[in-house]
Amino acid sequence: MLPSKQNKIPIAIVGLNFGRHIINAELLSGAGAPYFELAAICDMDRERVAAVSAEFGGVKTYTDLDALLANPDIPAIGLYTKPSGRADLLHKIIRAGKDVMTTKPFETDAEAALSVLREARQLGRVVHLNSPAPVLPVDLEQISTWRAAYGLGEPVGCRAEVWANYDEPADGSWLDDPEKCPVAPIFRLGIYLINDLVSLFGAAEAVQVFSSRLVTSRPTPDTAQLGIRFKNGGLANIFATFCVNDGDHYRNSLVVNFRNGTVYRNAGPHRAPGSEACSEMAVVIKANGERLLAEEIKVQPSGGYRWDVFYRALRGGRIRAEIAPEQVVEGLRIIRAMAEAHRSGCTVRVD
Repeated sequence: MLPSKQNKIPIAIVGLNFGRHIINAELLSGAGAPYFELAAICDMDRERVAAVSAEFGGVKTYTDLDALLANPDIPAIGLYTKPSGRADLLHKIIRAGKDVMTTKPFETDAEAALSVLREARQLGRVVHLNSPAPVLPVDLEQISTWRAAYGLGEPVGCRAEVWANYDEPADGSWLDDPEKCPVAPIFRLGIYLINDLVSLFGAAEAVQVFSSRLVTSRPTPDTAQLGIRFKNGGLANIFATFCVNDGDHYRNSLVVNFRNGTVYRNAGPHRAPGSEACSEMAVVIKANGERLLAEEIKVQPSGGYRWDVFYRALRGGRIRAEIAPEQVVEGLRIIRAMAEAHRSGCTVRVD
């Protein structure tokens, strides 16, 4: 049962460049609206703070994080600053007794990320993000169910794809910096697929990367391909680009080959009406000597913010099979190796 308005949890949004989108899409009318009430906003840019406050009915404003954290009436923070250095902000927030919802990519420093996640557990604080989600997403759970039900066996390989159409000018922000935004299409979009692959294949062993800049004016790449060899022997490829304008964006397609079957997620040109908010999935096996389309379904996709789980955790509810900090960080280790492979042009082992 959804909480009443009186039982909603006050939340402050920190970082209004992307945070403004979160307020609009997630807190006012989206998945977070039944659970959280926008109580304050915070950004170092005073003009931005004033504009966003006016847009959302004069919500309380801060330009200093310490002042916000001193407010005892706001127990939850939505942190939407750049990934680089985010762990330092998280340390400060959790030590102030606040719980946090943040976003992908979680950090650029894998060790810093692991440190803050472990400290959060020691302090009894909650830190969640959208990818990887705090619990296994429904579409990935469906793959696990099919794997057991149809005896699919071990994963062999995967082709993963995501594309969009961006016309972004260079603006000197972190998105233009190859150190803070390494192999930009993978770091910004393909990170969802990296985290999905870690759920399916486990720890990675080595990576290779190719990139191009075809269309956009930022100095970072706009098209890239990441190859991953996992420790279990599985191979995967992630293709991501900002340069495709076909109206079929952000599908996060997967074709996962197992020893005894293949799972498809959002793969191919056909999309059923109304499927934009779903993962369209199918599993193919061999039965009686012939190819058999065993099941086709539509389920909730990965990558969304689990505000319901965040709310339950803040209210002291038990979270079944919550993701471990080490799994969150595994995707960041792949990113770090990818950045080194991009600089060197060589295959790089994942620490």
